[in-house]
Amino acid sequence: MPAAISHRRLLVGSALVAYGVVFACFLVFEVPGLGLGHFFYVPVAMIALVTGPVLGAVAGVLAAALYMLGVLLNPHIPSTEVLTLSTIIRLVTYTACGALIGWFAQDNRRLLERLQMLVERDALTGLPNTRAFEAAIQRRLETGGSFALLIGDLDRLREAHDVRGHLEGNDLLRRLADMLGRSLGPADEFARVGDDEFAVLATVAGSSDAARLCARLESTLAQRGLGMRFGWAVHPEEGRNALSLYRAADERLYARTLLASQAVAAQSA
Repeated sequence: MPAAISHRRLLVGSALVAYGVVFACFLVFEVPGLGLGHFFYVPVAMIALVTGPVLGAVAGVLAAALYMLGVLLNPHIPSTEVLTLSTIIRLVTYTACGALIGWFAQDNRRLLERLQMLVERDALTGLPNTRAFEAAIQRRLETGGSFALLIGDLDRLREAHDVRGHLEGNDLLRRLADMLGRSLGPADEFARVGDDEFAVLATVAGSSDAARLCARLESTLAQRGLGMRFGWAVHPEEGRNALSLYRAADERLYARTLLASQAVAAQSA
């Protein structure tokens, strides 16, 4: 996003310079029949491309105003040219051109945003997918702060699919996504990264904080009839890159799941 803003500012700045260059050339070199005023379409299009139809039309009005001012100041052109039909035509065409280009550019940006959302979102739950989550991890790593990666598996999803049907299983996943969203803080990020696997990025001070967060999430979900177990890894203590954090969290999840299974087996014996 900052790069896009910088690009837009650069293009708008270039357009303003282009207005000045065209206006100066119009004052010095324009004579009846030469047509240097057509070059005002360039800055109009530049501004329209990075803004939208409204500011594109405003850019067209500015071009028409500079054209009329140039006619009045240029000693080679009769000042009465301002009052001719050609001036009105230029006002209409500059404005229409800016509005039309701005509309197409704005519509194209909205389409790209929708496509980007589809690429980075899980279709079933609406959560970020693996691709978006990996980008989120990278952003956290670049800041260098302390955070925890949590990985959790939903219990008995396959059983829900097999016994109650895929609609019931899908509803289970959507409920889980909703409950995670309600249970996490506003700065936390989470995503669906597998069939029954979800991942969370949370700001924590250390491993003990991450353990308490996992316990709280497991308890909250269990109260809603959703069985889920988490493993965690804390940056930078347990990993300094995404792969090492994933491995540490996955190993902890496996160990906790194994211990839970052994405890259940011991109770059943």
